[in-house]
Amino acid sequence: MNAPALDPIAAGRDLLARADALARHSDSPDHYTRTWLTPAHRAAALQIAAWMREAGMAVRTDGVGNVIGRYEAAVPGARAIVTGSHYDSVRNGGRYDGVLGILVPIACVGELDRRGERLPVAIEVVAFADEEGARFQTSFLASRAHLGKFDTALLERRDADGVRFDEAMRAAGLDPAAIADGARDPASIAAYVEVHIEQGPVLLEAGMPLGVVTAIAGGTRHRVTVTGSPGHAGTVPMAMRRDALAAAAEMVVAVEARARSVPGLVGTVGILEVANGTGNVIPGEVAFTVDIRAGEDAVREVAQRDVFAAFDAIAARRGVAVAAVRNHAVRATACSPRIQDLIAQGVAAVGAPVRRLASGAGHDAMVMAEAAEVGMLFVRCGAGGVSHNPAETVTQADAGLAAAALLAFFRGYR
Repeated sequence: MNAPALDPIAAGRDLLARADALARHSDSPDHYTRTWLTPAHRAAALQIAAWMREAGMAVRTDGVGNVIGRYEAAVPGARAIVTGSHYDSVRNGGRYDGVLGILVPIACVGELDRRGERLPVAIEVVAFADEEGARFQTSFLASRAHLGKFDTALLERRDADGVRFDEAMRAAGLDPAAIADGARDPASIAAYVEVHIEQGPVLLEAGMPLGVVTAIAGGTRHRVTVTGSPGHAGTVPMAMRRDALAAAAEMVVAVEARARSVPGLVGTVGILEVANGTGNVIPGEVAFTVDIRAGEDAVREVAQRDVFAAFDAIAARRGVAVAAVRNHAVRATACSPRIQDLIAQGVAAVGAPVRRLASGAGHDAMVMAEAAEVGMLFVRCGAGGVSHNPAETVTQADAGLAAAALLAFFRGYR
């Protein structure tokens, strides 16, 4: 790892400028939101592809809109270190979540290309088209499709505007029948490594710019529907009500209480919808989401059973019905000890202290772990560790240091 390194100061400046440029491709004029296959999403894909080509990569787009750039090895056809992250976002999100993990490796490849340097392995940067799933509630859609694991049942799903999944694909120039074409052969992947903003305060509080991820927490998400009886707010006595919202509110508190009972377990209700809600009508139907995560699958699974048992008890006591549909499930993922050590060597090579930590957020690395050994490099998150929010920040110095560390990892990989 003694080869010349890129200039982290210049790299950091360029990385943040590119993140700013990508953030202009937003579904909303008021905030940063970029969901799968919208005009803003497609414009961002074109810009990413242009930067990949500028860095010396051969570029292609697959059946779901993943943008894939390959920088060939010293011996053509060699296995590749696959790296990257997602370029979609949550609604009103932060401009570095996902995007940083695409821009950093592009910068590394650009440095190799400028020097005419080829490695024993190829480098493939994958800009995953949809990880957040904000438009069709399809978490990890793009990385699953990349491995040939697309769920065809999604083709009939509709977004909030009633647009069908397959209709959205055709409008974007993609063929739903071709999704499986070009699915990745796991044997061609040497390893998968993802750079990502930490999305938490651990590195910030420790005063460290970079972190080596040890494991990624597993999680499940459900959409829960509570059905009671609507009625006039002024005429139905309290004892006779079957108020769906009051029952749902008690269920929300039950999620929080159960999650607080075990360290490392988290539970979140992020959406609550009252069907045909009116100020003077008792709510007859309410839907809400439940997200439960933990670093250990057994802890999460027991908590999930307890939460839904509590829902059933609340429903029975209040005279309402409750039903749940699971729309996301991913098991906890351990990062490869070997890749962790190689990333740690890259961090140390650029003069940064090595800190190992777990990730409570989900990442495409969880899916890619089904095909190869994986690792992650975290970059310190500013603003108190806030992420998935416009306040999300990364400094130029930390971004540049991440690029230098990742380049050292690439050069040191064997």
